[in-house]
Amino acid sequence: METLNQNWQNVSEIELIYRTKVRSSERPQIKSSRDAYQLALSAWDCNKIEFFEQFKVLLMNNAHKALGIYEISSGGIAGTVVDIRLIFSAALKANATSLMMIHNHPSGNLTASEADKHITRRVKEAGKLLDISLLDSLIITNESYYSFADEGAL
Repeated sequence: METLNQNWQNVSEIELIYRTKVRSSERPQIKSSRDAYQLALSAWDCNKIEFFEQFKVLLMNNAHKALGIYEISSGGIAGTVVDIRLIFSAALKANATSLMMIHNHPSGNLTASEADKHITRRVKEAGKLLDISLLDSLIITNESYYSFADEGAL
């Protein structure tokens, strides 16, 4: 039988911290998909929105005030990999109670792909377990956006 490593009792300490530089009264409140779209555009690098796909989450508190936007992934021209664990680790760390998923389509096409629909369903289901609501999933371009919630696809 193998002997245990002598350091088996030493484990890494994990600390969860959310630091903000914005007072609650200064946080934008998201009342509609248009509000989320405008906030996303202001946080998006305009040099990348038509170049490659990026996936971000807008994290919010109970009052639907923005806690922050977190970039989950950057990919290629036609897609990017989205790890649900990263979405919810960011949401939990920020103490978010709701979120919106936002990604761009460099082609300018606002039609939701099967992959877009699939990840939206998976995040919505995972959020139910953690009591973190998925309020919307937006596909954005420089000129417009598609909202799953507005279109009844959420």
